[in-house]
This record gives sequence, C-alpha cells and structure tokens, in this order.
Amino acid sequence: MAQLIADRRDVDFVLHEQLDVDVLSKQAKYAEFSRKTIDLIISEARNLAIKEILPTFKEGDEEGCRFENGQVFVPESFKRAYDLFIEGEWLAMTEDPAFGGQGMPRTVALAAGDYFNGANYAFMMYPGLTHGAALLVESFGTERQKQLFLKNMFTGKWTGTMLLTEPEAGSDVGNLSTSARKNPDGTYSITGNKIFISSGEHDMVENIVHPVLARIEGAPAGTKGISLFLVPKYRVNADGSLGEFNDVVCTGIEHKMGINGNATCSLTLGGKGNCVGELLGEENKGMRAMFLMMNEARLLVGMQGFCCASASYMNALNYARERVQGKSLLQAMDADAPSVPIIQHPDVRRMLLSMKAYVEGMRSLLYYTGFLTDRIAVSDNEKEKSRLQGMIDLLIPICKGYVTDKSFEVCSTGIQVYGGYGFTKEYPQEQLLRDCRITMIYEGTNGIQAMDLLGRKLGMNKGKPIMDLMGEIQKTLAAAKAFENLGDLAARLEKALNRLAEVAMHLGATAMSPKVMQAFAFAHPFLDASGDVVMAWMLLWRAVIAATELEKGAKKKDQAFYEGQIKSCQYFTQAVLPVTMGKMDAIMTTCPAAVEISDEAFGGK
Repeated sequence: MAQLIADRRDVDFVLHEQLDVDVLSKQAKYAEFSRKTIDLIISEARNLAIKEILPTFKEGDEEGCRFENGQVFVPESFKRAYDLFIEGEWLAMTEDPAFGGQGMPRTVALAAGDYFNGANYAFMMYPGLTHGAALLVESFGTERQKQLFLKNMFTGKWTGTMLLTEPEAGSDVGNLSTSARKNPDGTYSITGNKIFISSGEHDMVENIVHPVLARIEGAPAGTKGISLFLVPKYRVNADGSLGEFNDVVCTGIEHKMGINGNATCSLTLGGKGNCVGELLGEENKGMRAMFLMMNEARLLVGMQGFCCASASYMNALNYARERVQGKSLLQAMDADAPSVPIIQHPDVRRMLLSMKAYVEGMRSLLYYTGFLTDRIAVSDNEKEKSRLQGMIDLLIPICKGYVTDKSFEVCSTGIQVYGGYGFTKEYPQEQLLRDCRITMIYEGTNGIQAMDLLGRKLGMNKGKPIMDLMGEIQKTLAAAKAFENLGDLAARLEKALNRLAEVAMHLGATAMSPKVMQAFAFAHPFLDASGDVVMAWMLLWRAVIAATELEKGAKKKDQAFYEGQIKSCQYFTQAVLPVTMGKMDAIMTTCPAAVEISDEAFGGK
C-alpha cells in the first residue's frame, strides 16, 4: 500500500480558488510567478518529496543519528536527499536570488513545503533551521556578515541552528547563563552550555552557523540583557575560507520519542576558552531580534504538525478504501452478505470526515497566513500593511498552538482507522503520531502560545487586529447567506463568533483584574475555542467557493470534490461547533479550582 503525503487537488484549491495566489503575479515583485509557473513548482516539489525524501522517512526513524567522539552522523539516506534538495535551490524559496534564493511568494513556498515536510519533516529541519538562522543574518547582520554568511547558508553549503535553550532555563530564556566577554578586536568570547539544539551537529556540510543568545558581562538581568551572537562551528576568514575549529563541542544527542533522524544536541561553547562570536545586531537586543523571527518559526512548526496530520489522513483514507472487513451494517443479519471495505462503516466514515475537515481547514489557515505576508510584500499602503500584520500576529498562536494540538488528534485518529495495524511499525501511522508530538512543545509550548494570544495579542493595538479578523469572517458569512444550503451553517458560525467576542472581552477583563491567575488558567481553552471558530470560518469560506462552482455547473470530475467541501463544513459546524459553544460556556465561569487548589491537595505522595 502506497504511503501518501498530501492531496494535490486540495493544495490547488487553496492556492488558486480560495486565495487566487497568482494575482500576486500582477505585481512587479512576483511578475514571473504565473499560475503555470506555480503549478510547475508544486509538481517539482511533489516529485522530489515522493521520490527522494519520502524514502528517508522510515529509514531515518529506524537508523536515527549516531554520536561518536563529539561527532554526529545522520542517517545515510539523508545525504543524497539533502544534496538533491540543495541542487534544486529549495532551501531559500522566498529569498533574494542574489543570495541564492528563488524570490517566490511565501504562499507558494508553503505549498511546496506541504510536500517536503509531509515526506519527512525530521529531514526538513536541517534546511528549515538553516533558513531561519540565515534570516537573522539578513535582518540584523552587517554588510560584511551578510557577504560572508548569507549565500553559503541560503544555498545550503553551510547549515544553521538557533541556540536558546539551557539546562536551567527552558522556556524562561531570560534566566540563561551563557556569557559573552568582549575582546579588544570587537569579537566576544562565548562560554556556556545549550541543550535541545536541533541540527546542532551533523556530517552533511562543512560548517554549521549558530546564532547564540548570551549575556554580555555586566548586562542587565532577565531578557533585557540578552544579546545575539553569530558563532560558527569553524571560524570564517576574511576571504570566506574556513579557519580553525571554534570550540563548539557536541557533548551528546537526545534519544527521543520521534524525529529520530534529526540530531537534537547538547553543545558546550568555549569549554577550552576558544569560542569566538560576533555580535549580531545591537547589544542587549537579542530577544527583540528573536521575536521578529518568531512568526516564521511558529508558522513552520504549525506546518510540521499539519503535514503529519495530512499524511496520516491520506494514508487512513487509502487504507479504509482497501481494507475489507465486516459486513455492511445494513446487511448485518444476512449470513451470505459479503464483507465490505471499512470505509462503508459509519464510525470509520465519522473518523475520516473529522480528519478531512481538520486537514482542509488547517491547510487553508496556514496558507492564508502566508498569503497575508505576501500581500504585505506587494503593498505600498502603510495602513493596509499594518492591518495585515496585525492579523498575522493574532493568527500565529493559532497556527502554531491550535494546529499542532489538532494535528496530533488527527494522527491519533489515523491510527484508530487502521485498528491494530496502526499501532505497529509496519505502517507509517505510529511514526507520524510520534513525530507530530514535539510540535506541541518546541518553539514555545502550546501553553505559551495560549498565553501569548490572551496576554499580548488580544489587546494589541487596542484590539484592532481581532476586530479586523472578525471583519474578514463577516465577509464570508455574508457570502454564505446567499446560498440556501449554507444559511444554517453561516448562522451557527455567526452565533459562535459573537460568543467568542463575549468570551474574549470577559477573559481580557479578568486578566487585568486581581483574578489574573484564573484568567490564564483558561488561556489554553480560549486558544482552543478561538481555533475552532477560525476553522469553521475557513471551512465555510471553502464551502462558499464550492457552492458557487456547483451552481455554475462544475465539471463532472470536480463535483465530488466540491460536494466534499460542503460536507466538511457541515460536519464541523453541526458536530464540532456545538462542543465549542460548551467550551466557551466553561471559560465564562472562570472556575478558580486550578489556582485555588493547594500543591499538597494534588496528592501523589
């Protein structure tokens, strides 16, 4: 049975029918990206993903990474896949061609990434982290730093990482202890230990560039005193050649639940006193630099989780169509009735439709958020750019937190569809679940995403972003009401949207009161409810497009797809949104139990 990744018809639907992404080609910046070109890019990405990256999925998990004498060796199959990925110039799809990029719209890059990450996102973390590290150099580096590092990183000749986490400072980055002492030549001597560093050491390239958060001696405590430094594994000479080893030593790798093909390293910086870094950006502005990169990083993690869900759904659907077991419920009493494919059983259909609805809604949300970035890139209206950026900032906690939560649920359902076989390593479902789980933790746990939504994003710019987003949802509601078969669905979403506004006001006010602890005890349920409403919006938007096409007389080959869009929306709106309404009722109680219970009352001794 073939292992699948993503539904090309659905990818095309979001790109061309929902977002009309080739409208960007009317702008000079993206003039060469016509629909034909976009389709060719996606086809090439799909071919590379299926033929070269997907075969590394199981091999990478079983072989894992090997640590010997300070060196890390990646799964052997990764090397050919990496060389082909770099040869195709896929690492810096959205970046300036002058530095090795392709200059394509972010939305198109996300669609290509849909296939790459769906094939093996543990492998894709090597180029993915490199892209993020290079963006820091592009955004905050000096001209000399850009000339020395950017092209080598964007072309994948060198890779990159991000060194934040320390043994005593996990999510509390302000408590880090890595120090930087200024040298007479303007460089800094770096000393410290970092843990959980994805792609921190490996044998695929000649140099690894580490952006490192550290505190300059004498700098203020907490996040205000953190600076960002550029620390390569091998020092880079003025002519671009590699110099001596820079005293960045891997002391071990983690043995993990999933993403075993990616090296998660512990690194010691300056253990022998010879680690030298350059300031990247301004002193004591390291966290500010990192926050500017957070949106892209968190959108990528949302994509990683989603791609596991998408692949799990595609596999489950294929399996349910082929796996014959049990009689039809309608012929249960007929001794001579034949067994049927399990897709004919009501509970299996329920599971598949649930998976379908979430996967479709999440794909639309992630692409839409990327599309907002593209719209900013081609706009010369500062007010409009600010409006779009506000919506991106508001949606990012949902793209990362909600999407990865639901992706894990989808992957779990994907195992259930297979029954006992789903729990075995014979099929990919169990690995997708294991790989997906970390996306709920790294790049800011989903609890942190919920706190970000409640504590920062709701009140940002006096609440304008959430009002702008609700305005966009209202446009879809108005369009849906024009169709008789969508009227009830629109009414249900409108009711949920109005209730969400009430909950947001209540929780926001509570967070500003002495009951702040109670408010944040409900931050994650609020993230969950907000995500449900956004999902319902995305699915209704899709249903409006589908209803329009069916009314116009869609081609026979497209009719089932469009009918499926309406059924996804119907299922989510009628079967999931009522539960969301209950969640919002619970949030409104702001039940104090979680904050009032004493530590001892939790028991456990």
